[in-house]
Amino acid sequence: MSDQEEKQPDPYMNIDPLRDTYRQKIAEAAGRTHSLQRHNTALLCIDMQYLDAAPGFGVFADADSSGLPPESQAYYFDRLESMVLPNVRRLQEAFRANRLEVVHTRIQSLTQDGRDRGPGHKRLNLHAPPGSKEAEILPLVAPHGDEIIINKTASGVFTSTNLEYVLRNLGITGLFVVGVYSNECVSTAVRDACDLGFYVTLISDGIATVTPELQQATDTTMKDRYARLMNTDEALSEIEGVFL
Repeated sequence: MSDQEEKQPDPYMNIDPLRDTYRQKIAEAAGRTHSLQRHNTALLCIDMQYLDAAPGFGVFADADSSGLPPESQAYYFDRLESMVLPNVRRLQEAFRANRLEVVHTRIQSLTQDGRDRGPGHKRLNLHAPPGSKEAEILPLVAPHGDEIIINKTASGVFTSTNLEYVLRNLGITGLFVVGVYSNECVSTAVRDACDLGFYVTLISDGIATVTPELQQATDTTMKDRYARLMNTDEALSEIEGVFL
């Protein structure tokens, strides 16, 4: 065998060999449509609060000490304000109009000093006490009426709260997921929800993180593996097609 032949790349190295299997069994499962038709699908809005999604508060109270360069902050907040927050609001309105549950999660401790926080949040000095501005959900995407809010002090909302118990009590079998950060709390929730048997749809333009690379990595990793990936317009069209 010549040196040239030995150096040729394996044609399968850039192909996901399980893509079609996962897409059929996970992303395109027929139960997704049934879940929506039966009002068993909820919109899960993750951590869209002053602590981590608003300039001048919480993580970004002192922009210079946030650990993120100005370029990353500019990218993150531009994506949030121009795309993600408006899209989440549109989805919330559609879910509410069709009597579908809208569920919110936020980072908030049980105590004012945060002694109940998870070890990771303590190490990161991530804290939103009860009643604080940091624990408040941003007005544009805030809960309406008695919509459920799940408080957490760890990245994984399913492993650190009673969210699964609440969703099972509501009869929820499908989730449309939006929020921040794409590669942290959002992707953890998507993976866990998939493992727990929920039909998960991740809204690609309803999530945000601090660099385009991390955003793309989340989309690539979640798509057709742990979730169906849709944009807001596609999701709204699906909802309209089911309920009109």
